[in-house]
Amino acid sequence: MGSRAGANMLLSRANRIKTKLQSALEATILEVEDVSYQHAGHAGVKDNPNNETHFNLKIVSGKFDGQTLVKRHRMVYELLADELESGLHAVSIQAKTPKEIGGSG
Repeated sequence: MGSRAGANMLLSRANRIKTKLQSALEATILEVEDVSYQHAGHAGVKDNPNNETHFNLKIVSGKFDGQTLVKRHRMVYELLADELESGLHAVSIQAKTPKEIGGSG
């Protein structure tokens, strides 16, 4: 797996985010929306050549069961630490369990 880091750079940030979150959280719903265009001209966007800096995330995962909202967000931020260190500027997170969206049937 020595070329993994190089291969990851070939994927868009959105695809890397999806892969990391899906793998760790086993999400039943995972939506990753790039809203960087809404922040054009902001410092975090201006200096980023890829302009993939702002995302809205909607995640439904059984791994969130019994977790507070703050803990759920921390889980997501920990999974995205590499992205946050390499140009990801902001994420908006909706983190729910299947029961919270009515998936009990």
